[in-house]
Amino acid sequence: MTKLIAVDMDGTFLNDNKTYDKEKFTKIYQELERKNIKFTVASGNQYYQLVSFFKDFPDVIYVAENGAIVRNQKEILKLNYFSDESSKVIYNFLLKQPELEFLVSGVESAYFPIRYSVCYYDVSTHYYYHLKKINDLADIKDHIVKFAISCPDDKTDYYVNFLKENLFDYCDVTSSGHGDIDIIQPGIHKAHGLQELGTLLNIPLSEMTAFGDGGNDLEMIKEVGDGVAMANADPAVLQIANHTTTSNNDQGVLTYITDNIL
Repeated sequence: MTKLIAVDMDGTFLNDNKTYDKEKFTKIYQELERKNIKFTVASGNQYYQLVSFFKDFPDVIYVAENGAIVRNQKEILKLNYFSDESSKVIYNFLLKQPELEFLVSGVESAYFPIRYSVCYYDVSTHYYYHLKKINDLADIKDHIVKFAISCPDDKTDYYVNFLKENLFDYCDVTSSGHGDIDIIQPGIHKAHGLQELGTLLNIPLSEMTAFGDGGNDLEMIKEVGDGVAMANADPAVLQIANHTTTSNNDQGVLTYITDNIL
């Protein structure tokens, strides 16, 4: 029996226009609340961006920054962040890679090295609603939870492996594809965040249903009781999922909840 639903956002809950059927979701959400089923957003994105989609739903819980931050609209429930040493090593290594641009994700904001392009900054503001420009790592007075990297689309797999080989002592590397790579803390991913949340709520992973489409959803889809892949998911996600649903553009998450959970 499902007691908690976790949804990835881009390519999963949101359609390609970055919207969802709010009227349909409102009815579903009301029914979930009536049955005491928790609705959770599990995303690699920043909390401040994620919460903007659910302003009318104050009890939604967020597993943000690929599991590093677990919180609701009132408070942080769990927090995991890089050590100062690891942050420095990763930051300095990334600066030496001419094809890469990156942001540093903190608890209060994300941080944009000013050496990178205005175009990259403008694109980043769509995903990081709190974004500050910095000259150097020393400008950051915040806990660092993630490094978000942009690379050429056709070199995504290459750079995932490259970063794993060179930074394995300090981090894990994951990607949702299409030139987006996240450097995350070892062992800290969406499944870990859901496990921490489940401990607080007394809900085991086996009583959770999770929806995803990309590489950073793999642990979550594998570990929960019912891992559901979108029709548009990466082959690796489709392979390990317990079930599939229709695509993100066909509101596959809402359809599956209606047909199989409510």
